Amino acid sequence: MNFNSFGFFIFLLITFTLYYLPFLKRFQLLTVVAASFYFYAYTDPWLLILLLFSIFWNASIVYLIQTPNFRSKKAILALGVVLNLSVLFFFKYSGLFAKTLLGSSGSSDISDVHWIFLIPLPIGISFYTFHGISMVVDFYRIGSEIFKEKVPYPKLILQSSLYINFFPQLVAGPIVKAKEFFPQIKTKNFRDIPWIQAAKILILGYFLKTVIADNLNDLTFVIDFPYNSHHSTLTLILLILGYSAQIFADFAGYSLIAIGIAFLFGYRLPTNFNFPYISSTFSEFWRRWHISLSTWLRDYLYIPLGGNRKGNFRTYINLFLVMALGGLWHGAEWRYMVWGIGHGLLLLIERFLDQNLPFKLPENRFFSFIKVGFVFLCVSLLWLLFRLPNFETAIKYLKLLSTNLSLGTDWELCTFLIFFSAPVFFYHFYGWYKSLSALEARNQIPIDNLSSRTDYKEKYSEETMEKISNIGYAFLLFLIVLNKGPSAAFIYFQF
Repeated sequence: MNFNSFGFFIFLLITFTLYYLPFLKRFQLLTVVAASFYFYAYTDPWLLILLLFSIFWNASIVYLIQTPNFRSKKAILALGVVLNLSVLFFFKYSGLFAKTLLGSSGSSDISDVHWIFLIPLPIGISFYTFHGISMVVDFYRIGSEIFKEKVPYPKLILQSSLYINFFPQLVAGPIVKAKEFFPQIKTKNFRDIPWIQAAKILILGYFLKTVIADNLNDLTFVIDFPYNSHHSTLTLILLILGYSAQIFADFAGYSLIAIGIAFLFGYRLPTNFNFPYISSTFSEFWRRWHISLSTWLRDYLYIPLGGNRKGNFRTYINLFLVMALGGLWHGAEWRYMVWGIGHGLLLLIERFLDQNLPFKLPENRFFSFIKVGFVFLCVSLLWLLFRLPNFETAIKYLKLLSTNLSLGTDWELCTFLIFFSAPVFFYHFYGWYKSLSALEARNQIPIDNLSSRTDYKEKYSEETMEKISNIGYAFLLFLIVLNKGPSAAFIYFQF
């Protein structure tokens, strides 16, 4: 069930109404859990069985960890992590490794293991598996801070169902840590809904998805072979930029919609994007792009591996390993791991140069713009591994950039690519200018105290900006109604 479908709006309206009905208030948790199960089972009810097992064993492990006299807490924690990873590996990666091993052995007879390639990929398994791991690890580390006393098993099952299966972020995140979500589970009041904040987030999210990403999706299909072979170098470059805008608008749009819907039910999900394309370093990019995944990998993989506490060589190994596994997490194909390795190598080179270069580039707007452009270029080229089906087509695409110089340019396609990509780049330009202005303001030393006249000007300026902002959101809403593209599934649904 897509967030941009009519069926979803009906589902959301019914769930929201039942959730806040006064005589059903004590059943709020049960209402949203039941709605989440229905949401997940909408396309394929059989996949609900695996989700239920995931909830059951993770809740059971947490229950044992909470038991004061239980002595094997470390062993049961390890069991919980292994169970989650084993399920993820079996359903998502068994076909990839079977195909690789059979191919490398030169065997053409796969009749004995053909069933492996028929294993269905449960929707959102990467996300709810990471939730399961976060749940058992967080309760092992700081369980007493999450719950002051042991929770009865039936209540723990219900709360775990909400955490692992909360429908706004179940399929594609943001990934929420258990220590951040469980303390929020309590009775919610209709009067506490931040309506203005939720409305603005939802409008921006739906604008990015339906107006930008969906329209670009209708244009960037020519990035595939054989369509790309008939287009000029300029068109191919704009297609890369267009896909960079599309994948940001699609995934950031989903995350904003999830955050906005969660607000309606009284829950706060973490920010997932913070102007990632204004990053001047690759490490900054990963602090701004898919923030919930980056912080999860940092807290549950990078730091347990030793982080940067065991010398430079170990730090490089840890960075490389985390990025490679983070890439493979995105999909059961080696191109995703290569994408992660590419980012890992860029992070290693950046860290090495930062530590060993005898000079530093000046900190001004010109050099900041150059660095931002370089990072964006590298990130955009690596997106080809996401968009194209294999290495061969990605390499062919790069070759076409030099061989198609003489071909005529499809100016209509280029115009539409620029038109629908422009809002994403204007949005990031605003974030870049805002961050630079904030940095410059912090570096200035005030000469005297602000006068009442200055206070009045600031207040007037804030009120003016608020009015302009409201007009802007109204315009975005108008565009959603007027100019949304053909409905397409969210890109991250496949992961």
